[in-house]
Amino acid sequence: MSHTIQNKTKLTARVRRIAGQVDAIERALEAELGCADVLQLVASVRGAINGLTAELMEEHLQYHVVEAGSEAERQRGADELVEVIRTYLK
Repeated sequence: MSHTIQNKTKLTARVRRIAGQVDAIERALEAELGCADVLQLVASVRGAINGLTAELMEEHLQYHVVEAGSEAERQRGADELVEVIRTYLK
């Protein structure tokens, strides 16, 4: 079983909270709040996304590299993670 399936409820709850934060940005823009307030909301979303990303990367590393059943599975897991990190850092 995949670690994302095992943690589905927890991960889904985090994504819903992030969606709520993004909605708050939209509401702030519609209400014409000051730029500092909007920037604070954006920073909060970025922090939440970074936290979710770090958690998923950590779980991927644990399940698909450290605890992988074979060297080929470890290599595949490591390659996938490297690709995600490259995309993340762009």
